[in-house]
Amino acid sequence: MSNDSFFSDLLASISERGRTLLRLGPASVDPKQNASDLIELCTELLSGRGEASGTVLARGVLDRYKSLDEAGRLTFFENLAQNYGPDRDKLEKAIAAWRAKPTGDVSGELHFASEPQRQELFRRLNRAPNATSELVKMREDLLDLKNGNKDLNAVDRDVVHLLASWFNRGFLVLRKIDWSTPANVLEKVIKYEAVHEIHDWDDLRRRIDPVDRRCYAFFHPALVDEPLIFVEVALTETIPGAIAPLLAVDRQPVPIERARTAVFYSISNCQRGLGGISFGNFLIKQVVEELRRELPKLDTFVTLSPVPGFMKWLKKADDLNLSNEDQALVDMLADPLWVNDTALTAQLKPVMEQLAAHYFLKAKSPRGGPIDSVARFHLGNGARLERIDWLGDTSAKGLRESASLMVNYLYRLDDIEKNHEAYADHYEIAASSAVKKLLKSESGGGLRLLDSMRLSRAE
Repeated sequence: MSNDSFFSDLLASISERGRTLLRLGPASVDPKQNASDLIELCTELLSGRGEASGTVLARGVLDRYKSLDEAGRLTFFENLAQNYGPDRDKLEKAIAAWRAKPTGDVSGELHFASEPQRQELFRRLNRAPNATSELVKMREDLLDLKNGNKDLNAVDRDVVHLLASWFNRGFLVLRKIDWSTPANVLEKVIKYEAVHEIHDWDDLRRRIDPVDRRCYAFFHPALVDEPLIFVEVALTETIPGAIAPLLAVDRQPVPIERARTAVFYSISNCQRGLGGISFGNFLIKQVVEELRRELPKLDTFVTLSPVPGFMKWLKKADDLNLSNEDQALVDMLADPLWVNDTALTAQLKPVMEQLAAHYFLKAKSPRGGPIDSVARFHLGNGARLERIDWLGDTSAKGLRESASLMVNYLYRLDDIEKNHEAYADHYEIAASSAVKKLLKSESGGGLRLLDSMRLSRAE
């Protein structure tokens, strides 16, 4: 860390002194002038100056960028899209050479000639001190601006291409988060928690300090003390079916010698600018290995996962063929107090479990995979859809997004690769027999959904 600090200070010193030598003054108060200055600096940065002056220019570009308003940022990215693609002359010559003589050397030249100039621009920008974190934030702006603006998609692909290489698994460091972790990192865990809100420091301590709790995060050397993704783990005796008991203020910790199950109950991505770059699959697999080394008696690795898109899908689905009675039950979900009616929840349970099975196993995205984002993540990692948990999350958020449903995805180590390959090749979903049975009772030939389930059980 001391070497890294010395190097960062050295670069900062070079940038500050070089700013004077190159006469890079402060940003203008006029955003339009800053956008124009920024484009000129980008052209200079790509002109092939030396390392030191390149570092200064890179810092100048990043500083100018910070001064832009939204319109200026849009102008900047549009300029990258229109004027910083491949060098057309070089590309045409490389294509002609390839057609004349398609050898390995010529194909290499074609590859380099086809690279957009903006990729080299971003590489050179990354020379500036702390530039990587600023480029990640720049990507956040790009994500906001490209929404509905297809012209910026090419720029985004190039940025993702570079960030994916800079943040590949070889550079990531797994760190355990506990109560002795520096406060500035713990504050970010509270801030970035995206699944089950952490309300205060006491709530955080209950999640990371007890003997039956673990938390792990990936970090990158270029983003000091900034977690990229973290996972919260509960050590239990059996597979849980609800989140409330795991987060209860007055719960009793499980003696570590009795723990047999590791439950991944919350996974949070921290850097929006790194969206689309997968860290979670590596994180879960490495945490499993860490836990197995620490606690050899653990034999079950499972999630307790939300179903964030279920209610949105249910409101729009038009292929469910529900009977009038079942539809009336489903309509009761509009009343926020439905969860307090024990008789109603009992009536809803078989209907909602079957609808959930349909949602996971039959409802498809335009690409052919499951429509649920959490399902795509875990199934793509090689997990199995193990169980549907009715009343798993009765918080306001859980009722609003999933009608209280949660699910368990099982990571059976011997089956992970097989499940992953089947999903990757054919979108084949690994599911337990219990989940698959829920589909067998779907209504047919006019039978009501609830009646068909009763018949199935009677048999």
